[in-house]
Amino acid sequence: MSRQPLILSAFLMNTTSHIIGGAWRREEAQQHRFNELPHWISLVKKLEDAGFDIAFFADVVGLYGDHEGGWASHVRKGLQIPSNDPLVLISALAAVTDRIGLALTSSVIQAHPFNFARQLSTLDHLSGGRVGWNVVTNSQENAHRNFGGDGLAKHDDRYAWAEEYLEVCYKLWEGSWEDGALLQDKTAEHERGRGLHADPAKVSKINHDGDRYRVEGPHLSSPSPQRTPYLFQAGSSDRGRDVAAQHAEATFSMAPRRDIAASHAQDVKERTKKFGRRPEDLKFIQGLSFVIGSTEEEAQVKAAELDASIDDHALIAHTAGSLGVDVGHLPIDTPLDDLEHTEGAQGHLSEIKRMAPNGRVTLRDLAHFRAQSTRVVGTPEKIADELAAWQDAGIDGINIINSTIPGSYDEFIEHVLPVLRERGLARRPEEATSSSSLRASITGSDRLPESHPAAQYRGAFQHLSAAATEVPKEEFLKRFQG
Repeated sequence: MSRQPLILSAFLMNTTSHIIGGAWRREEAQQHRFNELPHWISLVKKLEDAGFDIAFFADVVGLYGDHEGGWASHVRKGLQIPSNDPLVLISALAAVTDRIGLALTSSVIQAHPFNFARQLSTLDHLSGGRVGWNVVTNSQENAHRNFGGDGLAKHDDRYAWAEEYLEVCYKLWEGSWEDGALLQDKTAEHERGRGLHADPAKVSKINHDGDRYRVEGPHLSSPSPQRTPYLFQAGSSDRGRDVAAQHAEATFSMAPRRDIAASHAQDVKERTKKFGRRPEDLKFIQGLSFVIGSTEEEAQVKAAELDASIDDHALIAHTAGSLGVDVGHLPIDTPLDDLEHTEGAQGHLSEIKRMAPNGRVTLRDLAHFRAQSTRVVGTPEKIADELAAWQDAGIDGINIINSTIPGSYDEFIEHVLPVLRERGLARRPEEATSSSSLRASITGSDRLPESHPAAQYRGAFQHLSAAATEVPKEEFLKRFQG
C-alpha cells in the first residue's frame, strides 16, 4: 500500500513543564533551560535537519484554575509558569532556520486583531512565509481577567468573539492590499512627481464595524508570502468543530483512541461542506508521545521508569484547571461526574469521558489521560505500524509530545524516522525545499484557496482605496479657499 508522508510537528512550549508534568525533573531533561535561546536554536535546527514540517509552540496567558486550594501549587510544580511569549521566540528562530514551519498559539483575548495581524504579517515576511497560527478562545478565567474581563466568557460567546477576530484579520490580510500594490519604482514618472512606492488604487481601508471591534485600516504591512498565516484550530466541542470546519486548515487532536480520532475527522470533514469547503482542505494532526526501545521489553521498562518520574497532581491540575475546577485535595479515585456544567474546555472533558469504558472518570483517569492515553510504547517497527494505523483512521500528521527535551526528539529522529521513511510515512530531509512557505509545503500553494471564507475579502474594498477616496486637487482648493 502506497503511503503519504505524515505531517511531522514538534509540540513545544516556552516553559519548563508543558504536557507531561514532573518529567522535567529527570536527570537528562533540559527543558528547564527554556529561557536560553541556544537551547531552542539547537532543538529547532535539529528538527529542521531531520525533515520536520513544523515546530509548534503552545501558549497560555494566564494561570490554570486553582489546585489544592489556590495557585501556589502551580508555582511549586512549574505548571506553565513561568512561560514566555512564543511570538518573540519564533522571531529569533526564523533568523536561524530556512525551511521548518514556525507556528504559535495566540488567543483572541490577548491582542487587538489590528496589531496581531501586523505582527504575523511581519513575521511571515521575515521568515519567508513559514508562520502558522493556532486560533484559540482561551478557557482560563485568570487569562480573561489579565486582559480586563470580569471572568470567563460563556463557551459559545467565546467562539463568536473568535469569529469576529478572524474576520478583522482576514480583511486586513486578504483585502487591504491587492497583489502588485507595492511597486518601489524609483524612476516612475507620474503627475505628482517621480518615484512610485505603492499604487494608491490597490491599497484600501477596511472600515470594519462589528460587535467587538472597529478597525478602519489599512493594513500597515504589505502582503506577506502567505498573506494569511497557515491556520490551525483545536476545538472539539460542537461549536469548536464548526469553527474548525469553516476556518481551519489543520486541526489538532488529542484523541485517546484511533476510533475516536476517525469519528472526529469524519464529522469535521462532513461539516466543511456546509461552509462551501472541501473535506480535503482540512488536515488532522494527532498529538502523540513515544517511548522507544530496541525490544518490547526495553520499551516497557522505559515506560515504567517514565511513569515513576511523573507528578500525577501536576497532570490533574493541568486538566482539571482548564475545566475551572479545584480537585486538588480530593482522593485520587474520586469520580468527576459533575464537571460537564463548567464553562471550561467542554470538548476536552467529553473526550476524557469517552476514554473511560463506563463513562465514569476519576482523578486518576485525568492523570493517565495526560500521560498515557496518547502514548505509543514499543520498538521503532511497532511505532511505525501504529502510525500507519492512525493514518488509516484519517490522521494526516502527528504532533509529537515530549517528556524530555531534547531526548524525546533525539530518540524519535534516530530510531523511528528511518523506519517511517522506509515505509513512505516520512519525507527525507533532502526532499524538502528551502523556498516553500508553510502552506505550500502542505498544500502546494502559498495562498488560501477561493473556498476559504477569507477569500471573500479579496478586492472587496476597492471603493475604500487611497485613490478612490482621494480628494481631487480642484475640489481640495475650493474647500481650502471657501
